[in-house]
Amino acid sequence: MNYWLFKSEPDAFSIDDLAAMRGKRDHWDGIRNYQARNIMRDQMKKGDMGFFYHSSCKVPGIVGTVEIVKEAYPDHTAFDKDQKYYDSKSDPDNPRWYMVDVKLKSRFKKIIPLTELRDVKALGEMVLLQKGSRLSVQPVSAKEWKAIMKVADSH
Repeated sequence: MNYWLFKSEPDAFSIDDLAAMRGKRDHWDGIRNYQARNIMRDQMKKGDMGFFYHSSCKVPGIVGTVEIVKEAYPDHTAFDKDQKYYDSKSDPDNPRWYMVDVKLKSRFKKIIPLTELRDVKALGEMVLLQKGSRLSVQPVSAKEWKAIMKVADSH
């Protein structure tokens, strides 16, 4: 099993939005960065787990966990001119962008703020905490996963 972190701005799509979806699952669309796309398309597998991270907000941080319930498939929002993430260069016969389906597994009792994550020694190498890290989808090591879950359990 692999672990991941999914960033989303809560005013665009929050963990509460996911919780309100039928079956508490939805597709993770709108990824328009090639490195993030490659991670989703080539590495994410059904059954992998991820953290749901609220970004670009007053208190950014990890708010819960999700499970990947469907592996990568073409992101249909890239083909629809009426969609926010439309890409005129993407073609259904040769898709440029992909998405996965995720299902809510848990909501943490309290957010684990970015500031608190920075203080966890075991997270020193975490992609999220590296200077200039901007990827909206990123890997998390098993060691980092365990350390963050320990923090979540202590809240």
